[in-house]
Amino acid sequence: MKTVKLDITKEHCPMTFVKTKLELEKLSKGDILEVILKEGEPLENVPKTVTEQGNKVIEIKNLHDDIHLVVIEKG
Repeated sequence: MKTVKLDITKEHCPMTFVKTKLELEKLSKGDILEVILKEGEPLENVPKTVTEQGNKVIEIKNLHDDIHLVVIEKG
């Protein structure tokens, strides 16, 4: 199992999800993707959409100000 980090704080929807999806496609089942993103639309949509596609959101936490970490296990 490996862990990969992805910073999409400079991206806007729909690129936030597109970049997350492309990174998940590189991983194997059980690998972890740590996504750093801004609150608002990315924080609402990325966890929801990756879950709908069979992945598991393990943790969402605030890092500072409007920046959050979403930990995703590839399903």
